[in-house]
Amino acid sequence: MKPPFSTPSSLLKGKGRLSPYLLTLIVFILFVSILYGQDFMCIFGQQLQNYSYPDKISSSTERVGKRQKVPFAVGKAEEGCDVFSGRWVRDELNRPLYEESECPYIQPQLTCQEHGRPDKDYQHWRWQPHGCDLPKFNASLVLETLRGKRMMFVGDSLNRGQYVSFVCLIHRLIPEDAKSMETFDSLTVFTAKEYNATIEFYWAPFLLESNSDDAVVHRISDRIVRKGSINKHGRNWKGVDILVFNTYLWWMTGLKMKILLGSFDDEAKEIVELSTEDAYRMAMKSMLRWVRLNMDPKKTRVFFTSMSPSHGKSIDWGGEPGENCYNETTLIDDPTYWGSDCRKSIMQVIGEVFSKSKVPITFLNITQLSNYRRDAHTSIYKKQWSPLTPKQLANPVSYADCVHWCLPGLQDTWNELLFVKLFYS
Repeated sequence: MKPPFSTPSSLLKGKGRLSPYLLTLIVFILFVSILYGQDFMCIFGQQLQNYSYPDKISSSTERVGKRQKVPFAVGKAEEGCDVFSGRWVRDELNRPLYEESECPYIQPQLTCQEHGRPDKDYQHWRWQPHGCDLPKFNASLVLETLRGKRMMFVGDSLNRGQYVSFVCLIHRLIPEDAKSMETFDSLTVFTAKEYNATIEFYWAPFLLESNSDDAVVHRISDRIVRKGSINKHGRNWKGVDILVFNTYLWWMTGLKMKILLGSFDDEAKEIVELSTEDAYRMAMKSMLRWVRLNMDPKKTRVFFTSMSPSHGKSIDWGGEPGENCYNETTLIDDPTYWGSDCRKSIMQVIGEVFSKSKVPITFLNITQLSNYRRDAHTSIYKKQWSPLTPKQLANPVSYADCVHWCLPGLQDTWNELLFVKLFYS
């Protein structure tokens, strides 16, 4: 009787018979290959597909194995330079990058000069990393890269400020009749017609579905987030080529967060309370899962912007109790300064979740550099949501906005860093 397969002579023992030990080994290998073959292919396939991942809370996208060209990159950053570590340098010559009056897309909540801010000092600072220089923001390169593509910012009003800043940085290269901005509920779309390109903003302050999802009426104190609901918004993000996420401020309602386990349509709602950290961790995992299932790492890029600090307590930087960012026109010069509003536990959650994931995402760590900028908030110089009372007018500190940022200003630097990470990874 012929053997089921031929073997080399070196594997034969005695009178042409296969060694029982080798025979047992071969049968075992065949059995394991058949039983777990698909699992092996999935593991190795995933390693090949996910060519980059964040190292803990790394500022750049890393490469697993042999380095491949990152989508949209035209060059490499200087070796060993952390662009998020540096200092602010006064620059009267090149700052601001545009004038407030030249960009019609800035919301009236961010137009500080129009609303009476007496100084422009906050516009004349440039971020200087230690040991290297930032490549200059190139609007032409951005527009050519976006030709036939979609770029989208997803998150809250702070991400909308970054979105508007980005539009202001590139719109001057486009003729008036070849650009437009329209809003459709939660989605705002800037169109560069000649480039067949869009830069979009999608309102989703928690990324997951919540009771604060209305793009206009969303100031709800009793905030509730629905577990496992990212696809509610995520279906509007599909087909995007460059995606920039943020979420932080809306989670800061205390030490606990209400999580809906069912649907907002359920008559009897099942709601549990989680620590803010656990709730935020849930959102980060949902975001990364959505990216893994919906974004092609060979063609698309995904970014996540870290928490934007506020300056609501001047005692944090040695000021008087009861004061805040109002009337602040200088920077905080302590390089180790970290405001009490920025929960380090949330940064730890991000680091923990990102380090365990193989999803290719670039972390934009703007928190520390923004912490120094107590001078750059809109403060009282903005359109107010409702008329101010005589009591408020008598005490400007009471209604100063120490969360949002004047444009032009700090958020233009966020976009310079986004530019560097997009094109020089």
